[in-house]
Amino acid sequence: MDAATLVRRARERAGLSQRELARRARTSAAAVCLYERGERTPRSDTLARLIAATGDHLELVVRPAPDIDLEANGRVLRELLDLTDNLPRRHGPTLTMPPMHRLTER
Repeated sequence: MDAATLVRRARERAGLSQRELARRARTSAAAVCLYERGERTPRSDTLARLIAATGDHLELVVRPAPDIDLEANGRVLRELLDLTDNLPRRHGPTLTMPPMHRLTER
């Protein structure tokens, strides 16, 4: 969830106006409006202060990246192969390459 949605939902859940949230968080109502519209991204300490002003608590959790999702990657590969099967085929002369040993004879 992005910061804009997080701030707006927390404010609405607390039943606060943007002006009241701004007063409690010691910032301007214009700043709250910009944060909620996603036109400005608050720093992490500012975001925590805004959320705290609604009575909620912001917790930042760092998790290791998930392992590779083999099923999702397999689906993408299958879709790609299906796409290549449906591309128009060229009909014309077949390109041939000389055997590699002929290239080294010179």
